Amino acid sequence: MKFHAFVICAYGDSPYLESCVRSLMGQTMESDIICATSTPSPYIDGIMSRYGIPVAVRDGKSDIQDDWNFALAQADAAYVTIAHQDDMYARHYVEELWNAYARWPDMTVFMTDAVTVRQPSEAAVLSGVTGAAAPAGGERSAALSGGEPAGRPKHPASGRLVYFSTKNLIKKILRLPLRLHSLADREWVKLAALRFGNPVMCPSCAYRKGYLPDPIFHSEYRFALDWDSLADMAAWPGRFICVEKPLLFYRVHDGAETKACIESHLRENEERRMFQRFWPDRFAEALMRYYRRSYDEYGKALRGDTDG
Repeated sequence: MKFHAFVICAYGDSPYLESCVRSLMGQTMESDIICATSTPSPYIDGIMSRYGIPVAVRDGKSDIQDDWNFALAQADAAYVTIAHQDDMYARHYVEELWNAYARWPDMTVFMTDAVTVRQPSEAAVLSGVTGAAAPAGGERSAALSGGEPAGRPKHPASGRLVYFSTKNLIKKILRLPLRLHSLADREWVKLAALRFGNPVMCPSCAYRKGYLPDPIFHSEYRFALDWDSLADMAAWPGRFICVEKPLLFYRVHDGAETKACIESHLRENEERRMFQRFWPDRFAEALMRYYRRSYDEYGKALRGDTDG
């Protein structure tokens, strides 16, 4: 059994898929790389064939939870990362995973910080608002056009890298309990990071197969399924280890599932129910008032006029 595997969840014909693949191929430590899809196409097959990556096809209607569980089942490795097709990974991701495991061999979930890749919407591009102007909100950022900033591995993508924003800072604060690695095997510590929202960047996670529920994702939700499933995993033995380094490049773009879930109010409804899982209704609604503002910020980020 290999130590680690990436399984790329490919859906449709994403223009960012090859950037994801190249980031996985450029890791400093070798991992198995597999592609799993419920929407097979010549486009996906062509990219995977170019890099010698096998493709596993799931029969049936596309479904996030079923697709993720199918992806996990394809890998014969101790730890598995579900690589989202629009995202990219820093070249030391697997190396940092190995270092965390070497120190904490009971680690069941590994996670990292992320850099946002802000992809302007088509409307923003047509209006000339592409994020090329000075960034708003005091964010530190760098242009990403044909690659990352100097000194970082190159990826053929375009967009603006956002290294700091208010939203990312809040996520860092919420993840603080999981940086207490010596205590991160306690259920209350793991849950402490999840009670005020979900600060875990799902694509950054590596899950330890055989030490977590089977299937790992078993939620009634569509958008909040990772938050809901992590809250259940917290009750299982083992540590949640957070390495607070930006090892994931998380792309925000107009075609992302997050945008669709906001517009349909699915995200709002599911996040309210998750807060009600941890808090009385009145306090849960108070938290939701803040979270509703973050939905507006996501749309503004796509337009290129806020830090998102």
